[in-house]
Amino acid sequence: MKANHDEIGVGATEDLSLRVSVATLVRVLFEHPRDCRLMLALERKATHHESESGHVVEIKSQPFGGAIRIRDLSLMRDLIGDFHFDSERSRSEQDFRILIRPSDWTEVRKFCIEHFNHVDDPILETNPRRELTEEFADTLTIRLKPDQYLLKPVGMVVENGPAPAKNNYVRGIPTVRVYRVFEARIVDASLAHVMMKKSESISHQDLCELAHADAQSGGNGWANAMLTLPLKQITDVYLRITANQRNTPILYEKNLLDETVSVVLEGISVPKYQWL
Repeated sequence: MKANHDEIGVGATEDLSLRVSVATLVRVLFEHPRDCRLMLALERKATHHESESGHVVEIKSQPFGGAIRIRDLSLMRDLIGDFHFDSERSRSEQDFRILIRPSDWTEVRKFCIEHFNHVDDPILETNPRRELTEEFADTLTIRLKPDQYLLKPVGMVVENGPAPAKNNYVRGIPTVRVYRVFEARIVDASLAHVMMKKSESISHQDLCELAHADAQSGGNGWANAMLTLPLKQITDVYLRITANQRNTPILYEKNLLDETVSVVLEGISVPKYQWL
């Protein structure tokens, strides 16, 4: 018997043991205001963790983007029956972060690929504009406007091999991932100037203190900023390391770069990611 809407809750049963995370990744590019070099903008995220020895703040930079929303849950239920969202937040926002039976992964993967090929799909929110607007507000405290950038789809990437989730609320749960990749080219020179200035003005220490303060005030212990890097320079760094090293985060000039950074760089192959 297929689950009703009210039965799709948070948590997992023994059968619903595979987590699926479906999201957008955006290669945000702009020209350096002074020398016109092409720059890559990343989201620099600080996360506060409590430990036995005190608090720890991890800072990692990743591409912009975020969870894709499932607009119509009924089709997913018709496809695989019951499933659970991975958190109360995912459930409230209908984010495509769900727990399924491992045997249903092939069907869910096909479902994603089919709907990603539709323009303005009515079932999945595959356009990253909402997430970009929210994340620019978090990192720059400004509202990103559609006429400030040009957006184009790049392709789809699947991480088929389950890997333990790193989020605090689902840590350790085997997770497979599907990404729809876009490029956003910033065409507003004044915005590019703000992006550079914000990247240079907020230190790691500043970000750590903001995340700690957020945790102390009852928040999630998160703080966001922007990191801007020369595109050619960072691409060359990835070309110099081995393919297997690209499977994990790398350290670049004191910045820990998430493994998904390699996905938005052209000409970089990563063993665990399959382009479709």
